[in-house]
Amino acid sequence: MKDNFVQVIYGEGPGKTSAALGKCIQAVSLGYTVVFISFLKGKNQDEYECIKRLEPDMKVFCFEKEEERYEELSSERQEEEKLNLMNGFHFANKVVETGECDLLVLDEVLGMLDLGMITVQDIYRLIEHCEGQTDLLMTGKCIPKELLQHVNLVAEIKLVKSDLD
Repeated sequence: MKDNFVQVIYGEGPGKTSAALGKCIQAVSLGYTVVFISFLKGKNQDEYECIKRLEPDMKVFCFEKEEERYEELSSERQEEEKLNLMNGFHFANKVVETGECDLLVLDEVLGMLDLGMITVQDIYRLIEHCEGQTDLLMTGKCIPKELLQHVNLVAEIKLVKSDLD
């Protein structure tokens, strides 16, 4: 992780967070420090409990106060939660500015773009601040075309079959 590396894992299918967590485990096993910030999923995230065992090499953050996912909230509760989500995004910028980690993972941050909470310019600025010091991994359902030129690697997660419905 010597040069700054920006990666996106996107798609409608499940598995983006799992793939991102795999990258985190790989980074920690190589001696790197990781900060993982979750967005739009609610604060009740049992999937991260076992990952917290990797502290202090990996730190997991969720700024949401509501148990439910953002999309399940009433419009009034969404407005309140939006402030918490923005605090998480501002914290991500602070992490980069202080050089606190080698790898910063922003899980579902691209969903904040879809919802108009942040802009592509906000992501550009974050990428610029990462330059030369922090690798960045972002996930979400879709990636804007204008962001592609600023990303080193894009992986799409695609659901092929599901018997769960």
